[in-house]
Amino acid sequence: MRVIIRSTPECIEYQAYLSRHIPDAEWIVDTDRRGSMATFLDAMRLAADDPTLVLEDDILLTEGFLQKAHDAASWHPTSVIQFFSMRQADLTEGSRWDRKFSMNQCTFFPAGYGPEIAAYHDRWPARDVRTGYDTMINDWLASRREPYWLHVPSLVEHRVCKSRIDPRRSSKRQSKTFAHPMD
Repeated sequence: MRVIIRSTPECIEYQAYLSRHIPDAEWIVDTDRRGSMATFLDAMRLAADDPTLVLEDDILLTEGFLQKAHDAASWHPTSVIQFFSMRQADLTEGSRWDRKFSMNQCTFFPAGYGPEIAAYHDRWPARDVRTGYDTMINDWLASRREPYWLHVPSLVEHRVCKSRIDPRRSSKRQSKTFAHPMD
């Protein structure tokens, strides 16, 4: 499984943390300031036909992160897997199939999905409206009538920080189930 991390130049401290824990990760750094959707599509194209774990840079990892992600991907190798959630139902329902994809801090994409998602962007009805790539993934999955696996507990935690995509978003977008962060 490939690991691709999307980042921006000003997040050096985040890059150092993730590089220490995932030394073989591939990086896409938005040095041209093309925006989050463009770097996400770059990650999807880079994934090519490989099963790929795509991460944002503003996360903390749980202990044993890579092994836990590999295990989950081996249990659901042909499904999108979301490894971060903030839903109340996570506390009562745990891991489950879901059809409302939201958040994109850490997501597994099966073999072949990267190019399909990148191609979908060109025909996505909302592509000209400023919106998140998690919304695009949700719409793509819905167009295929395909559920995704929501893994609980969250394997990553969103850092308490201002969103670089939309600074009006709350800086407190944390999981209800994340535990045991790596230093």
